Amino acid sequence: MKEVTANFSAKDIERGVQEYWRTHDTYKSVKQHRSTGKPYFFVDGPPYTTGHIHIGTAWNKILKDSLLRFHRMNGRNVIDRAGYDMHGLPIEVKVEQALGFESKKDIEKFGIQPFIEKCREFAVTNKKLMDDQFEALGVWLDFPNAYQTVKPEYIEAAWWTLAKAQEKGMLERGHRVVNWCPRCETAIADAEVEYWDENDPSIFVKFPLRDKPG
Repeated sequence: MKEVTANFSAKDIERGVQEYWRTHDTYKSVKQHRSTGKPYFFVDGPPYTTGHIHIGTAWNKILKDSLLRFHRMNGRNVIDRAGYDMHGLPIEVKVEQALGFESKKDIEKFGIQPFIEKCREFAVTNKKLMDDQFEALGVWLDFPNAYQTVKPEYIEAAWWTLAKAQEKGMLERGHRVVNWCPRCETAIADAEVEYWDENDPSIFVKFPLRDKPG
């Protein structure tokens, strides 16, 4: 029996647990142990790979991890897919700041394709950083096989969806007033113009499948 120490060091305890998990590949062992259980599918809502995680991102992941651990402990075969949002304005703005750009014309001078590659490099680098930080929090997700929106298959899927919508006559050309960001030189959502607090319900919807009820 180990001697009880006078001082509790959370950092030392966490380091010991994580080392044990790594040495014994505990995450993989648990998945194998529960592989015959009833499937529970989870696809993570992706955070932007803009840098170090913040307290909100950490809280979000810890809550999800707690739910998945609950299902594993109840014998479920948890299929947990991590994911990252790796393109869009948040990435572009960070890269523009890093390169010292003051307007979109600076991107044209720099070269559009080289700028895209810089954005891709920035996103991939931060994904690896965030992987390590989430794992340091003890989060169990399939990070090595995380979906990444910067991958060609996801970009092509978005274009495919848009093309199908056009083929089915679901798109229309017209005029409307939109919010415009003078700094980013693009349209932005109403929610990005001004921030306020809202109370919104969580809604769970079940859909019946062809071979079994919802």
